[in-house]
Amino acid sequence: MTRALIIGGGVAGPVTAMALQKAGIDATVYEAYDSSADGVGAFLTLAVNGIAALGTLEAHPVVRDKGFATTKMSIGMGGKKPMAEFGFGAALPDGTSTQTITRAALYGSLRDEAVRRGVSIEYGKRLVAATPARDGVTATFADGSTAHADLLIGADGLRSTVRTIIDPEAPPPRYVPLLNTGGYAKGLRLDAEPGTMHMVFGRGCFYCYVTHPNGDVWWFANPRQPKELSREDLAAVSEDQWRTKMLDLFTKDDGPARALVTASDEIFPGWNTYDFPKVPTWHRDRMIIIGDAAHATSPASGQGASMAIEDAVTLAKCLRDSDSVPAAFTTYESLRRTRVERVVSQGKRNGDGKTLGPVMRHVLPLLFKLYTPGPDAMKWMYGHRIDWDSPTTAAR
Repeated sequence: MTRALIIGGGVAGPVTAMALQKAGIDATVYEAYDSSADGVGAFLTLAVNGIAALGTLEAHPVVRDKGFATTKMSIGMGGKKPMAEFGFGAALPDGTSTQTITRAALYGSLRDEAVRRGVSIEYGKRLVAATPARDGVTATFADGSTAHADLLIGADGLRSTVRTIIDPEAPPPRYVPLLNTGGYAKGLRLDAEPGTMHMVFGRGCFYCYVTHPNGDVWWFANPRQPKELSREDLAAVSEDQWRTKMLDLFTKDDGPARALVTASDEIFPGWNTYDFPKVPTWHRDRMIIIGDAAHATSPASGQGASMAIEDAVTLAKCLRDSDSVPAAFTTYESLRRTRVERVVSQGKRNGDGKTLGPVMRHVLPLLFKLYTPGPDAMKWMYGHRIDWDSPTTAAR
């Protein structure tokens, strides 16, 4: 049986292992942390195209009930009436729609399901080197241990070690001049339908909020930050300082922004925003990168997790249907590169729009009056489906 080493135990790692298992390939996941990443991260959107990809593995039920349905978003300016509303793609045949879910719940559910299916996950395994040979790849970890298999898949995220091993000249992530923070507001009753994401161009900061069916309000904000901050700089900002910063930024806003901050017991520690405009080399010899390691997209796209899940299923199909590992990798890249780079570009445009200047604050409402995209404008993103049973052929 073909064997694979998967580096990275986040969202992409367990899904890749399950997809490979379905394709008849044995895989072990190696995670750098000493334990699972439970509790790490805030919340995200898992779009219908990502859920559909999980459905090819019969894995979507394990995450479907961990979040809540989020069917549309509105775009507004301060406390004014929304300028436009958009859908998050048509629901799947079983009624499942785009979900808002905590990263910890998504990761934990996928990891537990992978383990239930017999996938082995080893912790405390930080990759330091990978050596390809004619019969496969040998991975070396920081603790001195090694592992050998027919191929190695880097699902190790934005700061991917595998990406650098494949191509030492690989470009670094591109900094997007926005920070991320947020929280969960409790006891705040807003006149807002559960499951609708309200995107708001505040006077001092872009923010978004969505009401959970239980009444809590989940929110995030994107303060402008022209200069990239180091991890040390970010870690030095206390929760009280983040709270004060957000209250100050929202001082002139008429909407619920300040109330969201005040009603949140905790404020997420801030983090930088990054994406990859293009990673030239995705694979070499018997090594390949997927997910954020190959094409991180700004959170503004709402597609990071879904793209990683699509990657995992597509790669497994390519390996199943190709007569060699290199051929599978080439087919995979032909099927994925155009799509994911389009998503990255869309995320960049969405992120750029969060930093409206004074002039655009007056122009944008007029633009929405003149032109509102039709219901199928984003079908290319949300309507993507992978047919597991069809044979895989390279894109032309």
